[in-house]
Amino acid sequence: MVGKKIKQYLTDNGIKQTFLAQKTGLSDTVISAICQGERKIDVIEYHKICKALNVSMDLFMEDEEEE
Repeated sequence: MVGKKIKQYLTDNGIKQTFLAQKTGLSDTVISAICQGERKIDVIEYHKICKALNVSMDLFMEDEEEE
C-alpha cells in the first residue's frame, strides 16, 4: 500500500509524521491514518506529500499494480 511505503520512507529517513503534517498542511491524524493504511490517500494529498518530501510522484507507486 502507498501509505505503508510512505511510512517506511519516513522511518528510513528519520522524518517524523508531525513534520510531514506541518509541511503538507494536512493534520497529524490524516497523515497517521494514511501511514497506517487505515485511510486511502487522494491525489491532492499524495501530491502534497511527494512535494514536501521532494520525491518523484512515482516513488511510492512502483510495483503498486502487482499488489
